Amino acid sequence: MYDAAAFREDRVEVMHALIKAHPLATLVTTTAQGLEANHIPMLIDAEPAPWGTLRGHVARANPVWRTFNADTEVLAVFQGPHGYITPSWYPSKAQHGKVVPTWNYAVVHAYGLLKVFEDAEWLRKLVTRLTESQESPREQPWQVTDAPADYVNTMLRAIVGIEIPLRRLQGKWKMSQNRLPQDRDGVIKALEEQGDAAALAMLDALKR
Repeated sequence: MYDAAAFREDRVEVMHALIKAHPLATLVTTTAQGLEANHIPMLIDAEPAPWGTLRGHVARANPVWRTFNADTEVLAVFQGPHGYITPSWYPSKAQHGKVVPTWNYAVVHAYGLLKVFEDAEWLRKLVTRLTESQESPREQPWQVTDAPADYVNTMLRAIVGIEIPLRRLQGKWKMSQNRLPQDRDGVIKALEEQGDAAALAMLDALKR
């Protein structure tokens, strides 16, 4: 990923927070046929420091767990808030007109060697944690134990666990840092007026 100093995010806790808030990873692996991308919800654990560990699962029928190159790093991409920024929001437009559109975004790239797990108890703990991470805000959260035990066992046999002990993290928060303060204020005002979920998510990231 192109690393512009103005947009670099090095704080591990900030990158972990984005992964927790946007857990659907685009997992890029190297196979004999070339690059392959899969979309997998993943959990991030802080240990081992400094980068932590990603965990998730794929369908047993998905060839990724058989075809990846065990000696080559994989890349998991987590996309945070993003959106189009019109130059019409910049006061600079009225002053000199030397402005162009851009796209703001926050993203984390996570790198490491992929490991595979087929142990039923490992998988049960993982899917329980994955479920709890999404169900806990609900008034009546669904639990893995709500399903019949034999059905859960059948489902566990149909998946394979993956783990990525991270070797490095790269964060990029492109949030108008390279604009004049008045232009950043113009973006904030416009996003506040827009008021939809995507605009508010971008607004929160921009203010941070």
